[in-house]
Amino acid sequence: MSKSILIVEDEETLRESIRRIFTKEGYIVDTTGTAEEALTLVGENFYDIIITDIILPGMDGLEMLERVKELHPEQIFIVITAYASIDTAVKALRLGAYDYIMKPIIHEEIKQVVRNAITEKNLKAENRLLKQALSKEYDFSKVIGESKQIKAVLEEIKKIADSKSNVLLLGETGTGKELFARVIHNNSSRADMPFVPINCSAIPESLLESELFGHIKGSFTGAVTNKKGLFEEADGGTVFLDEIGDLPPSFQVKLLRVLEDQMVRPVGSTKFREVDIRFITATNRNLYEAVKEGRFREDLYYRINVITLELPPLRDRKEDIPLLARYYLNKYTRDFGKEDKELTPEALSLLVGYRWPGNIRELQNVLERAVLISEGRYIKPEHFPDNIRMGDSFVEDSLKKGLSIEEYTRAFILKYQHVYSEQELADRLGITRKTLWEKRKKLGIKKP
Repeated sequence: MSKSILIVEDEETLRESIRRIFTKEGYIVDTTGTAEEALTLVGENFYDIIITDIILPGMDGLEMLERVKELHPEQIFIVITAYASIDTAVKALRLGAYDYIMKPIIHEEIKQVVRNAITEKNLKAENRLLKQALSKEYDFSKVIGESKQIKAVLEEIKKIADSKSNVLLLGETGTGKELFARVIHNNSSRADMPFVPINCSAIPESLLESELFGHIKGSFTGAVTNKKGLFEEADGGTVFLDEIGDLPPSFQVKLLRVLEDQMVRPVGSTKFREVDIRFITATNRNLYEAVKEGRFREDLYYRINVITLELPPLRDRKEDIPLLARYYLNKYTRDFGKEDKELTPEALSLLVGYRWPGNIRELQNVLERAVLISEGRYIKPEHFPDNIRMGDSFVEDSLKKGLSIEEYTRAFILKYQHVYSEQELADRLGITRKTLWEKRKKLGIKKP
């Protein structure tokens, strides 16, 4: 995707000259003549690089740099001025400027400085991803996303992670329920104790009690030795019961007793053993409906449902898809020893527009396959499965939904703002860039 630059220069001729330099290089460029207007633009948009003159009417470039850095410490600044001064240069660098360029501007020099800055930024981002991939701890950085839905879930986790209360995670298949369970565990006082994940639907009913409670030798055919159950293995830590809605009714009452008394009795034994376990449960079913229909015990439902966290499906956090895609592309290119990969705008558009019934797990599978079968640097639509490439077009889908013009405009911006520049978005909507800005403001849509 194209990188974005904000140029803050009060000399119109120089401002336009720099704009032309980087527009020809394929950058998305915004310009302004004052620091005050620049602060407004920074509040509404994301820029990879800000190039600013130091001497400006009103607020100067150094004061603007300080203010922006307070809000966005990672923002890259390149400072230019006609006033040669070691003191000014040192002050700019101390305030966090990436580099310092003197007028008159040499085209190749400023282009190289920008290229160097972007390369360094990309390396830092890739290093962060690599550290996350190598990290053994499931801290908050393991959760990839900047959407308001994900941020809200993380805020809730910070509040409840270290409590003793049981947690119920609700979400569709593939939304990352085990990941969030591990994040809760690893940010609690139990982090040094076991985390034991159990998929309730994967264990045959006949083996459930033996697997979870353990058994003693001779308790049934095949019990040739004593075996400690998974609940005892998790003593002092956390048990994650995935797909708890699939538990058979006969076992639900036995689980309820563990939750209430923190005691387990191995199959064939007459003695109870005390355990200290925090339970995190998860389901993609509507447990409340299951309770009303008599398929799930009401008392068990209220016991596990002390704290409820709802995990959003991927289709409701589309702004996170580019971040997730970049993370998994980096992961799979490393895993398979492939060269770095990038999504073409058309490929990214398909990913953002797809509904992802399998959520993040499906996205992982699609990108893993694409990395394996693609040749060269770019992943294109042809590397995706047919169900993604041949989905309904945006216009057809909008017509089926009966969207109004305003609803269509909002949906179009949200879907394609990660793919096209502001000018390209405006062109495709048949409006001016100023009108697009006004519509963003009216519809409450901030630039990514």
